[in-house]
Parts: sequence; C-alpha cells; structure tokens
Amino acid sequence: MTGRRAALMALERFRRSGSWSDAVLDGIVQKCGMDRREAALASRLCYGVLQNMALCDFYIGSYSSVPPKKMEPKVLDILRISAYQILFLDKIPSRAAVNEGVKLCKSLGFGRASGLVNAVLRRLSENRDNLPEIPNNDPADYLSLRYSHPKWLTEELLREHGPEFTENFFRANNDEAPMTAQANTLKIDTPSLIKNLEAEGVAVSAHPWLENCVLLSGTGDLTELSSFKRGEFYIQDAAARLAVVAADPKPGQRVLDACAAPGGKSFAAAILMENSGEIIACDIHKSKLSRIENAARRLEIDIIYTRACDARRPDEDLHGSADIVIADVPCSGLGVIRKKPDIRYKNPRELAGLPDIQLDILKGLTPCVKPGGTLIYSTCTVRRQENEGVIEQFLNINTEFKPEAFKLPGPAGLAESGHITLWPHIHETDGFFICKLRKKP
Repeated sequence: MTGRRAALMALERFRRSGSWSDAVLDGIVQKCGMDRREAALASRLCYGVLQNMALCDFYIGSYSSVPPKKMEPKVLDILRISAYQILFLDKIPSRAAVNEGVKLCKSLGFGRASGLVNAVLRRLSENRDNLPEIPNNDPADYLSLRYSHPKWLTEELLREHGPEFTENFFRANNDEAPMTAQANTLKIDTPSLIKNLEAEGVAVSAHPWLENCVLLSGTGDLTELSSFKRGEFYIQDAAARLAVVAADPKPGQRVLDACAAPGGKSFAAAILMENSGEIIACDIHKSKLSRIENAARRLEIDIIYTRACDARRPDEDLHGSADIVIADVPCSGLGVIRKKPDIRYKNPRELAGLPDIQLDILKGLTPCVKPGGTLIYSTCTVRRQENEGVIEQFLNINTEFKPEAFKLPGPAGLAESGHITLWPHIHETDGFFICKLRKKP
C-alpha cells in the first residue's frame, strides 16, 4: 500500500468517527506491511492535512466548480492530500501530486470525479505562486482560516492575548514538533546516550537548556532501538519534565502521582529521587497501569508502585501520606495541538465540564498532602478556564494552600506567582500549565 492510500484511510476514519491518533495510523502501517518511506509519507500527509484542512479547502474551493461541502467526502480527502503536497511539500513535484491524486481517484471507483480532481489540482499547481488572497476583514475569520484552527478558540485567544500572539501560537502549532527524550541517568549519562543513539542512526542533539534531555529525529520505530530496550531513555516533552522539576522531589520522599498514565512524571521523579523513596502511580483506568509497570521495569526503576484510583476520591490510606502530590489532570489538550492536530476539531461543548472535574480532583487530593508538603497542578492546555481559573476557585475554598514561587531552567525562568503557562512559540515546548502550591505546616 502506498503512503497516499494509507493517509486516505486514516483521514476517512477520522472523518467518520473522530478517531485519530498515532495508533490508528500505526495500525494501518503494520497491517499493510508498509516500508519505512511510505509510512513516513502517510504520517506527513495525515498530519499535514489535519493541520491545514480549512486552508486546503479554501484553495480547493477557489478552483472548483463544485463547493468542497458538496463533494463526495472521499474525493474531497483525495483533493486535500494532493493539495497539501502541492502547497507544502517542496520535495514532491506538483505534477506527481496531480497524477497520483487522479490515479487514486480512479482506483477507488470515482472515475467520474477524476476530471474534476485533475482540473482543480492542475489549476492549483499552476497558481501555486499566485494563490487567491485570504479574506482579512475580521482577525478571527482570517486566523481561523489561515491556520485551520476553530473559530471559537481563535476568538478566545484573541480576547486574552491579541492577534500577534495568537498568530504566533497557531503558526507554531502547524510546525513539526521535535521529539524529546529524557536520559535515564540511573543507567547512563547524556553524552553516552547521544553516542549510543548516533551509533543506531538517530539524529540526536542535546536540548539547548534542559539538562539530561535530548532532541531526536530520524528515529523510525523507537521501540526497536537497542538503547530504548536497554532503558537508557524515555519519551517526554520538556514541559512535562518541568512540572517535576518544579515539584523538586528528593531521595527518600514519598510522591503520589495521582493521574499518572502513561508514567512520564513518575519516571522523572524517580530519577531525581535517585531511585530512593516511594512513588505511588495512580490512574482511574486500571488497564493503563501495566504500561507504567512495563516501562518502569525497562528503566530499572523499582520505587514505583501502581494503583487503580479515582483522584477525586483517593483511598483513605493515602491521606496524609505524600510529601509531594502531582495532579496532571485530564484537560482539553489544546497545548499539544502540534503533536495531535485532531484536537483542534473537538466540540467545545464537550470541554465545558472539564474545570469542574479538575477542581474536584484538586479537592480530592488535598488530604493526601502532608502538612508542609507540595501539590503540583498541571495541564497540557493553554485555556485559562482550566488553568488559572481552577486554581483561583481552589484557593478560594481551601486556605490550607498557598502558591509558591519556583524557578525553571531556560526561557521559563522564575515563576514568581507560583504558576506559569508554557507556549510552543515562546518556550519551544508543548503548551503547558504548571502551578506549585504549598500546604501549611
């Protein structure tokens, strides 16, 4: 199977059921036995179309006698995949994108539409350097279309941050995100890890400002790397690692990671604790705990103990037990759009109840923090309703806790207010919120 055909299948699944993740595409790749080159093309096309769907539809509509909304959905997906190649991928000749689009259309039984596909793609190719201007009468309409972000999110960010900030954020969301890995310094130092990864053909460099962190590219299947199997590193964005840096766990302490899956913060804490102490890694979904356990064994971390637990109602034996509680709560995920472009298509009505859930988790976990202990609240979203808004509500009803300033490396620097929002276009991390609260002695 070709990369274009695989991309089309993945987009169809997204369109029909909203299902989209690396697992969806990986399943197609593995089932069809695709080679590495075609698999990489499929991934690039899927991500690219989801990142630029509204913009591709605008240009397709500019050169089509049939409006995109009235096209057969699979034909429109073929046009989107082909338009993305013409508009964004310099290494693929435009004529190849046109020809392959027409061929794909015919092979799937849409021969009648092949003339339309051919005409639209040829005109798009001929006018690549002279494309129609995007209407710019309204900032929300323009930015939403130019960067294919939902208008409700565009309007929200414009109100809070203004047009320049919003555009920079959207632009970063449509860039390719770096793959970030953390060195397991219980087993290896960072220079040695870099040397081992390079020997396996991975392009790797030390992170510019986060210690024991590396940036990867050209990895292929990471799980097949010998260095991965030896437990020399694990995948985690710098932002998530910074939440643990803010917590500042020490050897011998007891840490409760209340919403732990897939385990990255537990691993980071264990490494900072020099594998000495105890980490209780909880998740409401029991099925996710085995993934944490397997990774901990690979990393040779033996202080992590998993438990199925609802963070809103933690088990009573956890009360008063933790020096540090980490609450990386369920959220809208709008800070990781550049890694999961499908998130931008979430129904905003489905997000409305999240702040209540997040507040309930914080309230449920307060008894677990020892007097004088630390409570870390974090999300991978940039929405104030889920970040500062939740913290404000929590502090209004819980006077036992006070925000505590903390210092992070790199451009994040000092969070004097006790909380910080990280942004991809400013900090080159995922969009992420971290708040540090101290319980009164």
